[in-house]
Amino acid sequence: MDRRQKGTTAEAAARDFLVARGMTLLLENYRCRLGELDLVLLERGVLVIVEVRLRGSSRFGGAGESVDNFKQRRIVRATNHLLLVRRDLRRLPIRFDVIAFDAAAPAANSIQWIRGAFDAQESR
Repeated sequence: MDRRQKGTTAEAAARDFLVARGMTLLLENYRCRLGELDLVLLERGVLVIVEVRLRGSSRFGGAGESVDNFKQRRIVRATNHLLLVRRDLRRLPIRFDVIAFDAAAPAANSIQWIRGAFDAQESR
């Protein structure tokens, strides 16, 4: 399985994991010139932006730790773009989560869900 296939598999596993826990999927792979949002979901009136990370090795740190300040800023900018396009989402509070897989292949038992991993203020 190549890198792109592993990423697609990880995103699908994360999506299924979150939907099974009662979240409503709004968008997948939202792309704009400012960045990309892997998953956009709704949980009890909160807009949840989810970054999915997969690491086959912890040699350079875990998957969750790989969402550095640069990546956070790109996610926040892409979120701001989404809110310009989707006015209906503007009124909702926002939470930024990370789903991390620290294994060679994503599996439900290897999911690390970091709720509220960062906020828009931290990434400026």
